[in-house]
Amino acid sequence: MNDIGDGVLPLSVQQLITEVEEHLQERPKLARMFKNGISNTLTTTLKPLEDGTVFVITGDIPAMWLRDSAAQVRPYLILANKDEALSDLVTNVVKRQIHYIHLDPYANAFNEEANNNGHQEDKTQMTAWIWERKYEIDSLCYPIQLAYLLWRTTGRTDHFEEHFQKACHIIMTLWHTEQRHSEQSPYTFERVDCPESDTLPHEGKGNPVGFTGMTWSGFRPSDDACQYGYLIPSNMFAVVVLGYMEQIASEVYQDQEWVVKASLLKTQIQAGIEQYGIVDHPEFGRMYAYETDGLGNHNLMDDANVPSLLSLPYLGYCALDDPLYQNTRKFILSQHNPYYYSGTAAQGIGSPHTPPHYIWHISLAMQALTSQDQQEILSLLHTLEQTDAGTDFLHEGFHMDRPEEYTREWFSWANSLFSEVILTYCGYTVPSGKIQSS
Repeated sequence: MNDIGDGVLPLSVQQLITEVEEHLQERPKLARMFKNGISNTLTTTLKPLEDGTVFVITGDIPAMWLRDSAAQVRPYLILANKDEALSDLVTNVVKRQIHYIHLDPYANAFNEEANNNGHQEDKTQMTAWIWERKYEIDSLCYPIQLAYLLWRTTGRTDHFEEHFQKACHIIMTLWHTEQRHSEQSPYTFERVDCPESDTLPHEGKGNPVGFTGMTWSGFRPSDDACQYGYLIPSNMFAVVVLGYMEQIASEVYQDQEWVVKASLLKTQIQAGIEQYGIVDHPEFGRMYAYETDGLGNHNLMDDANVPSLLSLPYLGYCALDDPLYQNTRKFILSQHNPYYYSGTAAQGIGSPHTPPHYIWHISLAMQALTSQDQQEILSLLHTLEQTDAGTDFLHEGFHMDRPEEYTREWFSWANSLFSEVILTYCGYTVPSGKIQSS
């Protein structure tokens, strides 16, 4: 068998591509796009390192994002139970992520080695290892989710070593500290000569917040600054991940003290979401806000990047038919969401991270993955098929009227999430973010 990362697809992936091509005989372009999407991470973004771990670039940026790298390899979990090399790949990505969390849990993106690449001029506690130090809750959620899904999919536990356990305690301590960001946090971040979305106001501390029980985030998964520091979908993801930790602590480590700590923090964050993160909308009823500050302000929107409000069932936070989610979904897939765009080529959610009227392929893929309507799914597949600008790859954002105008030629996360859409459409069971019974 070829080594993972040598640019050649494992036999199991080649076989999966053949099976999907058979499913999509009447949709040859979708089949080509799936082949490219499922292959993209494996053939272009992986670098096995001397310590046995795997470094994963996000695509056209030569750094490893904790979030993106987890999302990039997640589709391979459906094969990991029968392909040891893919199982090893995911394991070694997790180990690399855990290594980085130990280096700095406030950083979102890292270098392959201590080479001083990246945003070294930012006014924060940078080191030579760090590409960017924008603190985002989801950066700490994704590696734990990937580790949990690997365990539940394959049964392997060799990634649950002491280093992993310590990283989980680092995460819980940080989230506890950031419940009282104004009083207790050591974190500040400022970038000079940049758009407002790339820096935090008030000497790098961000806008004022009150105590809610939720945990503060400086930046969104788009790497844009939060308007209000309690980012609701990311706090929801933290609740799910703390549930993973409870189960790992109980079943793998038999550490009851850890179980209790994770449970308490989860309960506090959950209570904060329910008390401060829900609003009554005059048209859509009770629904989730995107951000709040605990001081009476709410930001009603959604962003294409995951975690998003659209992605809550995918993350495992709620059921698809949950009434609050459905009300929120109707809001964010309407013109009431300031980042929902409707053009002649497509309609869907974009992001303040990209130009106005640019829809994201990630949001279209997530809309399909969280839909209960077969006609909606088919329509989204058609849109994905028609907005690739003739490249047979997906991108970041594209213009709602002119999809040939797009950002990021090489964006591996979008290709991986599209692969999950196609696998789900073809009837494969893609690992769910929901907490699984023993």
